Amino acid sequence: MSEFIIAIHALCLLAHDFKSWSSEALANNLCTNPVRIRKVMAKCKRANLVETKAGVNGGYQIVENGKNINLKQIYDAIGQPIVESKWHSGDIDSECIYASGMSEYVDNLFAYLNEEVVFLLEKISLGDIDGKLEEIRERRLEQGD
Repeated sequence: MSEFIIAIHALCLLAHDFKSWSSEALANNLCTNPVRIRKVMAKCKRANLVETKAGVNGGYQIVENGKNINLKQIYDAIGQPIVESKWHSGDIDSECIYASGMSEYVDNLFAYLNEEVVFLLEKISLGDIDGKLEEIRERRLEQGD
């Protein structure tokens, strides 16, 4: 899930100003380290969401029309479920139907939740996020935060 958040944040920055950002500059803005940025951005590059540019002013650049990229495209690039359980209750070998069946039920439930989330992610673009962030900034300015 954290890679998905990193990708959204980085791609929003790139789509907003259309300039090249180094992994160090992105890491500074995201409050993480450049190695994590490079790992996530490599996935985004394989999915043709970003391009890389070598040289002094090199780094990552969003593909043309970056604000049209939707969150499902980013989700697909990252390849990790949004909703998952790394822990299961009960014991599959138990005679109790709850202890033996709950982990399978939860796995199926989370698979269904992921399908629904992915459907919703397709409806949200980086441009939509940019607009929401502007709304947040305006609200904070009005409140004096």
